[in-house]
Amino acid sequence: MTTAPEAENPRAVPEKGGPAPRHANQEVFDRLAARISVRPGTRPMAEVVAPFTGRLLRQVPLCTPDDVAFAVRRAREAQKEWAARSFSQRAKVFLRYHDLVLARQEEGLDIIQLESGKARNHAFEEIADNAIIARHYARHAEGYLKPRRRKGALPLLTVTRELHHPLGVVGIVAPWNYPLSMAVTDAAAALMAGNAVVLKPDLQTPFSALWGLALLEEAGLAPGLFQVVTGRGRELGGPLIEGADYVCFTGSTATGRTIARQAGERLIGCSLELGGKNPMLVFSDADLGKATHGAVRGCFANTGQLCISIERLYVQAKVFDEFLARFQKLTGKLELGASFDYAHDMGSMSSKDQLDKLVKHIQDAVEKGATVVAGGKARPDLGPYFHEPTILTGVTDQMLVSREETFGPLVSVYRFETEEEAIRLANATPYGLNASVWTRDVGRGVRVASAIEAGTVNVNEAYAATWASVDAPMGGFKDSGIGRRHGAAGILKYTAAQTVSVQRLMPLSAPPGVEEARYSALMTRALKMLSHIPGVR
Repeated sequence: MTTAPEAENPRAVPEKGGPAPRHANQEVFDRLAARISVRPGTRPMAEVVAPFTGRLLRQVPLCTPDDVAFAVRRAREAQKEWAARSFSQRAKVFLRYHDLVLARQEEGLDIIQLESGKARNHAFEEIADNAIIARHYARHAEGYLKPRRRKGALPLLTVTRELHHPLGVVGIVAPWNYPLSMAVTDAAAALMAGNAVVLKPDLQTPFSALWGLALLEEAGLAPGLFQVVTGRGRELGGPLIEGADYVCFTGSTATGRTIARQAGERLIGCSLELGGKNPMLVFSDADLGKATHGAVRGCFANTGQLCISIERLYVQAKVFDEFLARFQKLTGKLELGASFDYAHDMGSMSSKDQLDKLVKHIQDAVEKGATVVAGGKARPDLGPYFHEPTILTGVTDQMLVSREETFGPLVSVYRFETEEEAIRLANATPYGLNASVWTRDVGRGVRVASAIEAGTVNVNEAYAATWASVDAPMGGFKDSGIGRRHGAAGILKYTAAQTVSVQRLMPLSAPPGVEEARYSALMTRALKMLSHIPGVR
């Protein structure tokens, strides 16, 4: 793998005046860039910009469709030997990766912050997530995928087993908001299932994924098995789908629909985690101290650039004023800033486009009568894309923020009267990714959660409880996507199920010399008898 010559000497850290990382330098970024899969030759280059300062971080090549085909070929060649390895041999790689990602986390945290702009505490969520997922699939992949005995057509006479085979090459298109987690954890399940991976990270955040790849290969992953191509999605997405045997995508609903159509044309599978407009419900019996802290975390983690963050907050009328006052106070105490330590609660937005959308939603709401309860202002004094965490009240259906995903530090707070109304309001969206319910009555919490149309629902937690329960599936309802990550569903999707049956003694058709009418009568009596035997399907 070689990178194209560059037109200038790019900087791996912001210029004087910006915060300086202690563990990621020019040498680190050069080493990572060398892992991008490109054929020999020159390529146009794209700039990766540091959100903290808006300045150049480094350049990466704009790969071509031919580069994607090259990466797929290399991955497919490496996959054959990898698929022949035992689960224990594959597991050793991911257990070593688990240890490496924790041991080298300071360098990884710097890289994540440099290219995403998030605060260090939110960058650490990605480190922890990588370790948890690597350990989980290292220890449980074999159990999820081992051959299983199934009920045969005729008890004792038909022996049936279910097998799972790797699909081959899995194409992954990862987003910018969690550039390490969404790149490597989805790949971990695919690799543990015996597949190869070709990853296209977002052009804004390629180095976190490349850092994960470097650690995986240091941990013993076969060279060539995990390929990374950098470039624009509209140019590389189609060729990746054309070459892959399965596609995993995290991003917008609009792009997800396009990928689903393209995958459907090839009759390959896909999993899509898409947009959300996630609700949080606070009932009058909730612990308001815990609920307000949960709301701050749920609404403003990763500067609100989290697919499962809260953008609609419904509070029961009896405690609405008290909750809002507490929420406003806590939000006002959040420390914003750019630093490569844990000094700040919230970092920068990732780009000018994201900032512009946030500002547009706030301005539109205010012009149409909404009230800014907290925040509401950009903070160019801190950096080009910083914005205060913002709370709105008085939001109506005519406002953009009421129906569109903002994907920023902005939440609209509403009041409700009854449980039924709260459920109706929570479900009044085409999306269904995540939700949060707060109440001391756990029975009611579970009852309400089961009525909400969302793939994950947390009771007395914003998002982390379901996300970190990695033995359980995670994904969306409605326009929030199809397919699941985590647990059995998160690895079975990367396999082809096969049924193998062995028939003993007598066939499932009329034996030679037995008339079809007599055979049918015998089978009818046998089926009637079987219907009275418990446990026989």
